[in-house]
Amino acid sequence: MEVVRFQLGDPPDHDLTYSDVFLVPNRSTVGSRLDVDLAAADGSGTTIPVVVANMTAVAGRRMAETVARRGGLAVIPQDIPADVVADVVSWVKARHLVYDTPVTLAPTSTVGEALALLPKRSHGAVIIVRDDRPVGVVTEADYGAVDRFTQLHEVMSDELLTLPEGVSPREAFDRLHGSRHRLAPVVDAEGRLLGILTRTAALRSAIYQPAVDDRGQLRVAAAIGINGDVTSKAAALLATGVDLIVIDAAHGHQEKMLAALRAVAGLAPAVPIVAGNVVTREGVRDLVDAGADIVKVGVGPGAMCTTRMMTGVGRPQFSAVADCAAQARALGRHVWADGGIRHPRDVALALAAGASNVMIGSWFAGTYESPGDVQRDADGRLYKVSFGMASSRAVQLRTAEETPFDRARKGLFEEGVSTSRMYLDPQRPGVEDLIDAIVAGVRSASSYVGARTLAEFRERAVVGVQSVAGYDEGMALHVSW
Repeated sequence: MEVVRFQLGDPPDHDLTYSDVFLVPNRSTVGSRLDVDLAAADGSGTTIPVVVANMTAVAGRRMAETVARRGGLAVIPQDIPADVVADVVSWVKARHLVYDTPVTLAPTSTVGEALALLPKRSHGAVIIVRDDRPVGVVTEADYGAVDRFTQLHEVMSDELLTLPEGVSPREAFDRLHGSRHRLAPVVDAEGRLLGILTRTAALRSAIYQPAVDDRGQLRVAAAIGINGDVTSKAAALLATGVDLIVIDAAHGHQEKMLAALRAVAGLAPAVPIVAGNVVTREGVRDLVDAGADIVKVGVGPGAMCTTRMMTGVGRPQFSAVADCAAQARALGRHVWADGGIRHPRDVALALAAGASNVMIGSWFAGTYESPGDVQRDADGRLYKVSFGMASSRAVQLRTAEETPFDRARKGLFEEGVSTSRMYLDPQRPGVEDLIDAIVAGVRSASSYVGARTLAEFRERAVVGVQSVAGYDEGMALHVSW
Protein backbone atom coordinates (compact mmCIF):
# COMPACT_ATOMS: atom_id res chain seq x y z
CA MET A 1 0.00 0.00 0.00
CA GLU A 2 3.09 2.27 0.13
CA VAL A 3 3.02 5.22 -2.29
CA VAL A 4 6.38 6.92 -1.68
CA ARG A 5 9.63 5.31 -2.81
CA PHE A 6 12.64 6.25 -0.70
CA GLN A 7 16.15 6.53 -2.09
CA LEU A 8 17.66 4.15 0.46
CA GLY A 9 14.85 1.62 0.51
CA ASP A 10 12.79 1.54 3.68
CA PRO A 11 11.35 4.81 5.00
CA PRO A 12 12.95 6.20 8.17
CA ASP A 13 11.47 5.26 11.51
CA HIS A 14 10.39 8.83 12.27
CA ASP A 15 7.96 11.22 10.62
CA LEU A 16 9.13 13.82 8.12
CA THR A 17 8.29 17.39 7.15
CA TYR A 18 8.74 18.83 3.66
CA SER A 19 12.07 20.32 4.75
CA ASP A 20 13.35 16.86 5.70
CA VAL A 21 13.11 15.43 2.19
CA PHE A 22 14.18 16.02 -1.40
CA LEU A 23 13.48 14.54 -4.84
CA VAL A 24 16.13 12.45 -6.59
CA PRO A 25 16.53 13.19 -10.34
CA ASN A 26 15.84 10.31 -12.73
CA ARG A 27 16.61 9.62 -16.36
CA SER A 28 14.04 11.65 -18.29
CA THR A 29 12.60 11.93 -21.79
CA VAL A 30 10.68 15.11 -20.97
CA GLY A 31 12.19 17.78 -23.19
CA SER A 32 10.22 20.78 -21.94
CA ARG A 33 8.38 21.78 -18.81
CA LEU A 34 5.43 22.80 -21.00
CA ASP A 35 4.99 19.15 -21.98
CA VAL A 36 3.90 18.28 -18.42
CA ASP A 37 0.15 17.92 -17.80
CA LEU A 38 -0.77 18.96 -14.23
CA ALA A 39 -4.49 18.16 -14.36
CA ALA A 40 -5.77 16.30 -11.31
CA ALA A 41 -7.74 13.04 -11.59
CA ASP A 42 -9.74 13.47 -8.36
CA GLY A 43 -12.93 14.91 -9.85
CA SER A 44 -12.11 18.47 -8.77
CA GLY A 45 -11.61 19.65 -12.35
CA THR A 46 -8.36 21.46 -11.59
CA THR A 47 -5.78 21.69 -14.36
CA ILE A 48 -3.05 22.73 -11.94
CA PRO A 49 -2.79 21.10 -8.48
CA VAL A 50 -3.54 24.26 -6.49
CA VAL A 51 -6.50 24.77 -4.14
CA VAL A 52 -6.94 27.98 -2.15
CA ALA A 53 -7.69 27.09 1.47
CA ASN A 54 -11.06 28.01 2.95
CA MET A 55 -9.74 30.87 5.07
CA THR A 56 -11.73 34.09 5.44
CA ALA A 57 -8.64 36.26 4.92
CA VAL A 58 -7.63 34.35 1.78
CA ALA A 59 -10.51 32.96 -0.29
CA GLY A 60 -12.99 35.47 -1.71
CA ARG A 61 -14.55 36.08 -5.08
CA ARG A 62 -11.55 37.84 -6.65
CA MET A 63 -9.29 35.02 -5.52
CA ALA A 64 -11.74 32.38 -6.76
CA GLU A 65 -12.07 33.99 -10.18
CA THR A 66 -8.36 34.53 -10.70
CA VAL A 67 -7.20 31.12 -9.53
CA ALA A 68 -9.87 29.25 -11.52
CA ARG A 69 -8.89 31.14 -14.66
CA ARG A 70 -5.41 29.64 -14.27
CA GLY A 71 -6.69 26.14 -13.54
CA GLY A 72 -6.89 26.05 -9.74
CA LEU A 73 -9.78 26.13 -7.31
CA ALA A 74 -10.76 28.28 -4.33
CA VAL A 75 -12.89 27.11 -1.40
CA ILE A 76 -15.21 29.79 -0.01
CA PRO A 77 -15.02 29.59 3.84
CA GLN A 78 -17.80 28.24 6.04
CA ASP A 79 -18.17 31.54 7.91
CA ILE A 80 -19.66 33.32 4.88
CA PRO A 81 -23.48 33.62 4.98
CA ALA A 82 -25.34 31.40 2.51
CA ASP A 83 -26.80 34.32 0.53
CA VAL A 84 -23.34 35.85 0.14
CA VAL A 85 -21.92 32.50 -0.99
CA ALA A 86 -24.70 32.30 -3.59
CA ASP A 87 -23.74 35.77 -4.87
CA VAL A 88 -20.04 34.82 -4.97
CA VAL A 89 -20.69 31.59 -6.87
CA SER A 90 -22.94 33.26 -9.46
CA TRP A 91 -20.43 36.11 -9.84
CA VAL A 92 -17.49 33.73 -10.38
CA LYS A 93 -19.52 31.65 -12.84
CA ALA A 94 -20.22 34.79 -14.88
CA ARG A 95 -16.54 35.74 -15.24
CA HIS A 96 -14.75 35.48 -18.57
CA LEU A 97 -12.35 32.59 -19.06
CA VAL A 98 -9.60 34.79 -20.55
CA TYR A 99 -10.22 38.46 -19.78
CA ASP A 100 -9.70 39.76 -16.27
CA THR A 101 -12.51 41.66 -14.60
CA PRO A 102 -11.72 45.38 -14.82
CA VAL A 103 -11.96 47.92 -12.05
CA THR A 104 -14.17 50.69 -13.41
CA LEU A 105 -15.09 54.25 -12.44
CA ALA A 106 -16.78 57.22 -14.10
CA PRO A 107 -14.87 60.25 -15.43
CA THR A 108 -16.29 62.31 -12.56
CA SER A 109 -15.06 59.89 -9.89
CA THR A 110 -12.11 61.05 -7.83
CA VAL A 111 -8.49 60.06 -7.45
CA GLY A 112 -9.32 59.02 -3.88
CA GLU A 113 -11.85 56.51 -5.15
CA ALA A 114 -9.31 55.17 -7.64
CA LEU A 115 -6.67 54.84 -4.93
CA ALA A 116 -9.05 52.70 -2.88
CA LEU A 117 -9.76 50.37 -5.81
CA LEU A 118 -6.36 50.06 -7.49
CA PRO A 119 -5.00 47.45 -5.02
CA LYS A 120 -8.03 45.20 -5.60
CA ARG A 121 -6.49 43.82 -8.80
CA SER A 122 -2.89 43.06 -9.61
CA HIS A 123 -3.14 44.69 -13.06
CA GLY A 124 -3.00 48.05 -11.24
CA ALA A 125 -5.37 50.03 -13.44
CA VAL A 126 -8.81 51.62 -13.31
CA ILE A 127 -10.75 51.78 -16.57
CA ILE A 128 -12.75 54.99 -16.93
CA VAL A 129 -16.09 54.25 -18.58
CA ARG A 130 -18.94 56.28 -20.02
CA ASP A 131 -22.10 54.47 -21.18
CA ASP A 132 -20.35 51.11 -20.66
CA ARG A 133 -17.57 52.12 -23.06
CA PRO A 134 -13.94 52.74 -22.00
CA VAL A 135 -12.77 56.32 -22.45
CA GLY A 136 -9.55 56.30 -20.43
CA VAL A 137 -7.19 54.49 -18.08
CA VAL A 138 -5.77 55.56 -14.72
CA THR A 139 -2.73 53.88 -13.20
CA GLU A 140 -0.65 54.63 -10.12
CA ALA A 141 1.65 56.86 -12.15
CA ASP A 142 -1.20 59.24 -13.01
CA TYR A 143 -2.06 60.63 -9.58
CA GLY A 144 1.32 61.46 -8.07
CA ALA A 145 1.06 65.26 -8.36
CA VAL A 146 -2.65 65.77 -7.64
CA ASP A 147 -4.86 65.67 -4.56
CA ARG A 148 -7.40 62.97 -3.76
CA PHE A 149 -10.38 65.11 -4.82
CA THR A 150 -9.22 65.57 -8.41
CA GLN A 151 -11.65 64.07 -10.88
CA LEU A 152 -10.34 61.24 -13.01
CA HIS A 153 -11.03 62.86 -16.37
CA GLU A 154 -8.32 65.39 -15.45
CA VAL A 155 -5.59 62.77 -14.95
CA MET A 156 -6.62 59.78 -17.06
CA SER A 157 -4.79 58.73 -20.17
CA ASP A 158 -7.19 58.97 -23.10
CA GLU A 159 -4.77 57.58 -25.68
CA LEU A 160 -6.61 54.33 -25.37
CA LEU A 161 -5.62 51.10 -27.07
CA THR A 162 -8.50 48.60 -27.15
CA LEU A 163 -8.48 44.94 -28.11
CA PRO A 164 -11.35 43.31 -30.01
CA GLU A 165 -13.40 40.49 -28.54
CA GLY A 166 -11.94 37.11 -29.51
CA VAL A 167 -8.41 38.39 -30.02
CA SER A 168 -5.85 35.57 -29.76
CA PRO A 169 -3.26 35.62 -26.96
CA ARG A 170 -0.41 36.05 -29.44
CA GLU A 171 -2.11 38.91 -31.30
CA ALA A 172 -3.02 40.61 -28.03
CA PHE A 173 0.57 40.38 -26.80
CA ASP A 174 1.97 41.62 -30.12
CA ARG A 175 -0.38 44.61 -30.22
CA LEU A 176 0.36 45.55 -26.62
CA HIS A 177 4.10 45.08 -27.09
CA GLY A 178 4.17 46.96 -30.37
CA SER A 179 2.32 49.96 -28.95
CA ARG A 180 4.28 49.87 -25.69
CA HIS A 181 1.13 49.41 -23.64
CA ARG A 182 1.12 47.19 -20.56
CA LEU A 183 -2.62 46.59 -20.69
CA ALA A 184 -5.72 47.34 -22.71
CA PRO A 185 -9.51 47.05 -22.36
CA VAL A 186 -11.22 44.35 -24.44
CA VAL A 187 -14.38 45.54 -26.19
CA ASP A 188 -17.18 44.02 -28.23
CA ALA A 189 -18.20 45.10 -31.72
CA GLU A 190 -20.20 48.00 -30.25
CA GLY A 191 -17.26 49.22 -28.19
CA ARG A 192 -18.69 48.04 -24.86
CA LEU A 193 -16.20 46.98 -22.20
CA LEU A 194 -15.86 43.21 -21.75
CA GLY A 195 -12.68 42.89 -19.71
CA ILE A 196 -9.02 43.72 -19.57
CA LEU A 197 -5.85 42.04 -20.81
CA THR A 198 -2.26 42.70 -19.84
CA ARG A 199 0.75 41.47 -21.73
CA THR A 200 1.45 38.95 -18.98
CA ALA A 201 -2.18 37.78 -18.94
CA ALA A 202 -2.02 37.19 -22.69
CA LEU A 203 1.03 34.98 -22.16
CA ARG A 204 -0.66 33.14 -19.30
CA SER A 205 -3.80 32.46 -21.31
CA ALA A 206 -1.61 30.58 -23.81
CA ILE A 207 -0.03 28.48 -21.04
CA TYR A 208 -2.83 27.73 -18.56
CA GLN A 209 -6.15 25.97 -19.08
CA PRO A 210 -9.02 27.31 -16.93
CA ALA A 211 -10.79 25.01 -14.47
CA VAL A 212 -14.32 24.91 -15.86
CA ASP A 213 -17.52 22.99 -15.20
CA ASP A 214 -19.68 21.12 -17.72
CA ARG A 215 -21.17 24.41 -18.90
CA GLY A 216 -17.77 25.98 -19.53
CA GLN A 217 -17.94 28.24 -16.47
CA LEU A 218 -15.21 28.77 -13.90
CA ARG A 219 -15.20 26.33 -10.98
CA VAL A 220 -15.57 27.26 -7.32
CA ALA A 221 -16.00 25.25 -4.11
CA ALA A 222 -17.50 26.12 -0.74
CA ALA A 223 -17.15 24.82 2.83
CA ILE A 224 -19.51 24.06 5.69
CA GLY A 225 -18.80 23.12 9.30
CA ILE A 226 -20.06 20.13 11.27
CA ASN A 227 -22.34 21.99 13.70
CA GLY A 228 -26.00 22.88 13.32
CA ASP A 229 -28.27 21.67 10.54
CA VAL A 230 -25.60 20.29 8.23
CA THR A 231 -28.09 18.83 5.77
CA SER A 232 -29.82 22.18 5.18
CA LYS A 233 -26.51 24.00 4.89
CA ALA A 234 -25.22 21.50 2.34
CA ALA A 235 -28.45 21.62 0.35
CA ALA A 236 -28.27 25.42 0.25
CA LEU A 237 -24.68 25.29 -0.99
CA LEU A 238 -25.50 22.75 -3.66
CA ALA A 239 -28.35 24.95 -4.84
CA THR A 240 -25.85 27.75 -5.53
CA GLY A 241 -24.08 25.60 -8.12
CA VAL A 242 -20.81 24.96 -6.28
CA ASP A 243 -18.56 22.39 -7.92
CA LEU A 244 -17.34 20.75 -4.71
CA ILE A 245 -18.59 20.79 -1.16
CA VAL A 246 -16.00 20.77 1.63
CA ILE A 247 -16.94 19.61 5.13
CA ASP A 248 -14.34 21.19 7.38
CA ALA A 249 -13.26 20.64 10.98
CA ALA A 250 -9.88 21.10 12.63
CA HIS A 251 -10.25 17.57 14.02
CA GLY A 252 -11.88 15.61 11.24
CA HIS A 253 -11.66 12.20 12.89
CA GLN A 254 -14.59 12.61 15.24
CA GLU A 255 -18.16 11.36 15.44
CA LYS A 256 -19.72 14.74 14.57
CA MET A 257 -17.73 14.80 11.33
CA LEU A 258 -18.78 11.26 10.44
CA ALA A 259 -22.43 12.11 11.12
CA ALA A 260 -22.15 15.27 9.04
CA LEU A 261 -20.55 13.35 6.19
CA ARG A 262 -23.28 10.74 6.18
CA ALA A 263 -25.92 13.47 6.13
CA VAL A 264 -24.35 15.22 3.16
CA ALA A 265 -23.71 11.95 1.33
CA GLY A 266 -27.40 11.15 1.89
CA LEU A 267 -28.26 14.06 -0.39
CA ALA A 268 -26.56 12.15 -3.22
CA PRO A 269 -24.82 15.29 -4.51
CA ALA A 270 -23.60 15.31 -8.09
CA VAL A 271 -20.34 16.93 -6.97
CA PRO A 272 -17.40 15.49 -5.00
CA ILE A 273 -17.49 15.65 -1.21
CA VAL A 274 -14.26 16.73 0.50
CA ALA A 275 -13.83 16.19 4.24
CA GLY A 276 -11.11 16.63 6.86
CA ASN A 277 -8.75 17.20 8.45
CA VAL A 278 -7.01 13.96 9.44
CA VAL A 279 -3.43 12.65 9.55
CA THR A 280 -3.83 8.86 9.91
CA ARG A 281 -4.87 5.92 7.76
CA GLU A 282 -7.66 5.19 10.19
CA GLY A 283 -8.98 8.71 9.77
CA VAL A 284 -8.97 8.36 5.99
CA ARG A 285 -10.69 5.00 6.13
CA ASP A 286 -13.46 6.26 8.42
CA LEU A 287 -14.12 9.39 6.36
CA VAL A 288 -14.24 7.41 3.13
CA ASP A 289 -16.60 4.90 4.70
CA ALA A 290 -18.85 7.82 5.71
CA GLY A 291 -18.98 9.20 2.17
CA ALA A 292 -15.89 11.32 1.45
CA ASP A 293 -14.52 11.34 -2.10
CA ILE A 294 -11.49 13.42 -1.12
CA VAL A 295 -9.88 13.66 2.32
CA LYS A 296 -8.03 16.75 3.55
CA VAL A 297 -4.78 15.93 5.33
CA GLY A 298 -3.03 18.16 7.85
CA VAL A 299 -3.23 18.98 11.55
CA GLY A 300 -1.01 21.82 12.71
CA PRO A 301 1.32 22.61 9.77
CA GLY A 302 -0.33 25.90 8.74
CA ALA A 303 1.37 29.25 9.31
CA MET A 304 -1.66 30.60 11.22
CA CYS A 305 -2.15 27.43 13.29
CA THR A 306 -0.98 27.06 16.92
CA THR A 307 -2.50 23.60 17.48
CA ARG A 308 0.83 21.81 17.91
CA MET A 309 2.20 24.37 20.34
CA MET A 310 -1.06 24.52 22.29
CA THR A 311 -1.89 20.82 22.38
CA GLY A 312 1.06 18.78 21.15
CA VAL A 313 -1.35 17.20 18.65
CA GLY A 314 -0.53 16.88 14.95
CA ARG A 315 1.90 15.18 12.64
CA PRO A 316 4.74 16.25 10.32
CA GLN A 317 3.04 16.95 7.04
CA PHE A 318 5.06 14.95 4.49
CA SER A 319 4.60 11.71 6.40
CA ALA A 320 0.95 12.48 7.11
CA VAL A 321 0.25 13.01 3.41
CA ALA A 322 2.20 9.93 2.36
CA ASP A 323 0.47 7.67 4.87
CA CYS A 324 -3.02 9.00 4.19
CA ALA A 325 -2.53 8.97 0.41
CA ALA A 326 -1.54 5.30 0.55
CA GLN A 327 -4.76 4.47 2.39
CA ALA A 328 -6.91 6.62 0.10
CA ARG A 329 -5.37 5.06 -2.98
CA ALA A 330 -6.19 1.58 -1.70
CA LEU A 331 -9.81 2.69 -1.28
CA GLY A 332 -10.03 4.34 -4.69
CA ARG A 333 -10.12 7.84 -3.23
CA HIS A 334 -7.83 10.88 -3.08
CA VAL A 335 -6.26 13.28 -0.58
CA TRP A 336 -5.52 16.98 -0.56
CA ALA A 337 -2.43 18.14 1.30
CA ASP A 338 -3.61 21.02 3.49
CA GLY A 339 -1.03 23.29 5.13
CA GLY A 340 2.70 23.73 5.50
CA ILE A 341 3.34 25.11 1.98
CA ARG A 342 5.95 27.84 1.95
CA HIS A 343 7.86 27.23 -1.30
CA PRO A 344 7.13 25.68 -4.72
CA ARG A 345 9.27 22.69 -3.68
CA ASP A 346 6.74 21.89 -0.95
CA VAL A 347 3.98 21.58 -3.54
CA ALA A 348 6.10 19.17 -5.58
CA LEU A 349 6.90 17.11 -2.49
CA ALA A 350 3.23 16.97 -1.44
CA LEU A 351 2.37 15.61 -4.89
CA ALA A 352 5.21 13.12 -4.66
CA ALA A 353 3.77 12.00 -1.33
CA GLY A 354 0.54 11.17 -3.13
CA ALA A 355 -1.69 14.26 -2.88
CA SER A 356 -3.90 14.98 -5.89
CA ASN A 357 -4.11 18.69 -5.02
CA VAL A 358 -2.31 20.97 -2.59
CA MET A 359 -4.12 23.53 -0.45
CA ILE A 360 -2.45 26.88 0.15
CA GLY A 361 -3.61 29.50 2.65
CA SER A 362 -1.32 32.05 4.28
CA TRP A 363 1.08 32.26 1.34
CA PHE A 364 -1.81 33.56 -0.77
CA ALA A 365 -3.05 35.94 1.93
CA GLY A 366 -0.32 38.42 0.99
CA THR A 367 -1.60 39.06 -2.55
CA TYR A 368 -3.77 41.66 -4.21
CA GLU A 369 -6.56 39.13 -4.77
CA SER A 370 -7.12 38.13 -1.12
CA PRO A 371 -10.17 39.78 0.51
CA GLY A 372 -8.40 42.16 2.89
CA ASP A 373 -7.42 45.76 2.24
CA VAL A 374 -3.79 46.58 1.49
CA GLN A 375 -2.07 48.41 4.33
CA ARG A 376 1.34 50.04 4.58
CA ASP A 377 3.76 49.73 7.49
CA ALA A 378 6.12 52.40 8.83
CA ASP A 379 8.74 51.45 6.25
CA GLY A 380 6.31 51.69 3.36
CA ARG A 381 5.96 47.94 2.82
CA LEU A 382 2.55 46.69 1.72
CA TYR A 383 0.80 43.97 3.70
CA LYS A 384 -2.56 42.39 4.43
CA VAL A 385 -3.82 41.06 7.75
CA SER A 386 -4.39 37.31 7.98
CA PHE A 387 -5.73 35.10 10.75
CA GLY A 388 -6.22 31.41 11.48
CA MET A 389 -9.60 29.72 11.25
CA ALA A 390 -9.32 28.39 14.80
CA SER A 391 -8.29 31.77 16.24
CA SER A 392 -10.51 33.77 18.58
CA ARG A 393 -11.09 36.25 15.75
CA ALA A 394 -12.47 33.52 13.49
CA VAL A 395 -14.51 32.03 16.33
CA GLN A 396 -16.17 35.40 16.93
CA LEU A 397 -17.16 35.59 13.27
CA ARG A 398 -18.42 32.02 13.31
CA THR A 399 -20.54 32.54 16.45
CA ALA A 400 -22.01 35.92 15.55
CA GLU A 401 -25.58 34.73 16.09
CA GLU A 402 -24.93 33.30 19.57
CA THR A 403 -25.39 35.18 22.85
CA PRO A 404 -22.60 37.54 23.96
CA PHE A 405 -21.88 35.23 26.91
CA ASP A 406 -21.47 32.14 24.71
CA ARG A 407 -19.34 34.06 22.21
CA ALA A 408 -17.09 35.40 24.96
CA ARG A 409 -16.72 31.97 26.52
CA LYS A 410 -15.69 30.36 23.24
CA GLY A 411 -13.34 33.23 22.53
CA LEU A 412 -11.24 32.29 25.56
CA PHE A 413 -9.91 29.26 23.71
CA GLU A 414 -8.08 29.50 20.42
CA GLU A 415 -5.65 27.46 18.37
CA GLY A 416 -4.68 30.04 15.80
CA VAL A 417 -3.11 33.44 15.22
CA SER A 418 -5.71 36.23 15.31
CA THR A 419 -3.63 38.91 13.58
CA SER A 420 -0.62 38.42 11.34
CA ARG A 421 0.93 40.68 8.72
CA MET A 422 1.37 38.93 5.38
CA TYR A 423 3.63 41.14 3.29
CA LEU A 424 3.17 41.44 -0.45
CA ASP A 425 6.26 40.37 -2.37
CA PRO A 426 7.19 43.40 -4.54
CA GLN A 427 8.28 41.00 -7.29
CA ARG A 428 5.23 38.74 -6.98
CA PRO A 429 2.35 40.78 -5.51
CA GLY A 430 -0.46 38.93 -7.29
CA VAL A 431 -1.65 35.38 -6.76
CA GLU A 432 -0.96 34.64 -10.44
CA ASP A 433 2.68 35.54 -9.86
CA LEU A 434 2.85 32.92 -7.11
CA ILE A 435 1.01 30.40 -9.29
CA ASP A 436 3.60 30.99 -12.03
CA ALA A 437 6.37 30.12 -9.57
CA ILE A 438 4.53 27.07 -8.24
CA VAL A 439 3.64 25.67 -11.65
CA ALA A 440 7.13 26.31 -12.99
CA GLY A 441 8.59 24.48 -9.98
CA VAL A 442 6.24 21.49 -10.23
CA ARG A 443 6.65 21.16 -13.98
CA SER A 444 10.42 21.38 -13.65
CA ALA A 445 10.35 18.78 -10.86
CA SER A 446 8.33 16.53 -13.16
CA SER A 447 10.92 16.89 -15.91
CA TYR A 448 13.71 15.99 -13.46
CA VAL A 449 11.72 12.96 -12.32
CA GLY A 450 10.84 12.01 -15.90
CA ALA A 451 7.07 12.40 -15.66
CA ARG A 452 4.56 13.95 -18.06
CA THR A 453 1.50 13.71 -15.78
CA LEU A 454 0.78 13.91 -12.06
CA ALA A 455 0.08 10.18 -11.99
CA GLU A 456 3.50 9.46 -13.54
CA PHE A 457 5.08 11.92 -11.14
CA ARG A 458 3.76 10.02 -8.13
CA GLU A 459 4.85 6.70 -9.60
CA ARG A 460 8.35 7.80 -10.62
CA ALA A 461 9.26 10.09 -7.72
CA VAL A 462 12.10 8.89 -5.49
CA VAL A 463 12.50 10.72 -2.18
CA GLY A 464 15.64 11.15 -0.11
CA VAL A 465 16.02 12.27 3.50
CA GLN A 466 18.33 15.16 4.34
CA SER A 467 19.77 17.01 7.32
CA VAL A 468 19.11 20.64 8.21
CA ALA A 469 22.46 21.45 6.58
CA GLY A 470 21.30 19.69 3.42
CA TYR A 471 18.17 21.82 3.31
CA ASP A 472 20.16 25.01 3.91
CA GLU A 473 22.59 24.08 1.13
CA GLY A 474 19.74 24.15 -1.38
CA MET A 475 18.73 27.72 -0.57
CA ALA A 476 19.79 30.51 -2.92
CA LEU A 477 22.12 33.24 -1.65
CA HIS A 478 20.71 36.68 -2.44
CA VAL A 479 23.70 38.59 -1.06
CA SER A 480 27.36 37.69 -0.99
CA TRP A 481 29.01 35.79 1.85
